[in-house]
Amino acid sequence: MLAWAASEGRALLTHDAATMTTFAYDRGAQKKRMPGRFEVGSHLAVRDVIDDIILLAQCSLEDEWEGQVIYLPLR
Repeated sequence: MLAWAASEGRALLTHDAATMTTFAYDRGAQKKRMPGRFEVGSHLAVRDVIDDIILLAQCSLEDEWEGQVIYLPLR
């Protein structure tokens, strides 16, 4: 998934904290492209997650999240 997202220039939104986080950090250590990974806790209300995604989409600069793992909610 991370390789596909990178090849498409897309950030990845996931609930998978168990494996994806390790792969994301490994990818960064290998200096491979990762447009950003957003981890969403499965306990969060869908409305709150959507609000955060909209905020990120409207207020982020292109490539701002490159190589980063961001945890939602932002608050």
